[in-house]
Amino acid sequence: KGSAPFFMYNNSQVFLQQQREMTIILEFIFRWAHVLFGIVWIGMLYYFNFVQTEYFKEAEAGAKADALKKLAPRALWWFRWGAMFTFLTGLILLHQIGVTTEMMARPVIWIGALAGTFMFLNVWLIIWPNQQVVLGLKPGDGPSSAAKAGLASRSNTLLSGPMLFSMLASNPT
Repeated sequence: KGSAPFFMYNNSQVFLQQQREMTIILEFIFRWAHVLFGIVWIGMLYYFNFVQTEYFKEAEAGAKADALKKLAPRALWWFRWGAMFTFLTGLILLHQIGVTTEMMARPVIWIGALAGTFMFLNVWLIIWPNQQVVLGLKPGDGPSSAAKAGLASRSNTLLSGPMLFSMLASNPT
């Protein structure tokens, strides 16, 4: 039977150490990307709810029409793709830290993940389709669509606090 030569043992230890280091580096990169995309997404969410909505209430018709034509589509592009990449990097992080195999390993992170998932679904299934009507990109009832998108957007604003709290309260190690 015998034992493996020292160089084989040493090489396997080196390989395992390199693998652990690569895992740590990849987790850091995805965590950084998750935060960056989250800043884009939630920053745009707050912009829509606290700045643009209030501006549209006071804007002159020409200025509002110009903003709806030029500004809103660009802002919504960053908003929805920020949401997409925040969601995708979040899924990767959940898998990397092992909570997808142990549901009760870190219950606090699941609260944040659930809130983030609801928010992501609001963006892609309610806010964006209704905003397309508001912007005239799709036919429909503009005022009704604006109300639906606005309610989903305000819901996301309310969910953003508990979501962020639970993400920060979760121990990542």
